Amino acid sequence: MADPQGKSSSSFSLIFMGLMILVFWLFMIRPQAKKAKQQKTFINDLKKGDKVVTIAGIHGTINKINEDGTLQLEVSPGSYIKIEKSTISLEWSAAVNKVTETK
Repeated sequence: MADPQGKSSSSFSLIFMGLMILVFWLFMIRPQAKKAKQQKTFINDLKKGDKVVTIAGIHGTINKINEDGTLQLEVSPGSYIKIEKSTISLEWSAAVNKVTETK
């Protein structure tokens, strides 16, 4: 017999919505938060002499880390630019360093 008040369908809808939220959190929010945490750790662990790539694609070696959240990047011998730490790409820098290590 069908439930005249529709309680079973409303409880099914609540369970379904809960499962959708859980799946959304597992596949969207959690990985993005994990990646942001890795990026922050990477930025905080930068040191002089590290080879990095910016999000604009500029390759260089860190020459100096300033207290104001910037760093001095040597892009060619004797040529320096001042950039924000937050512009360093974790993925591209890791790929450049991986290629360098295998050579």
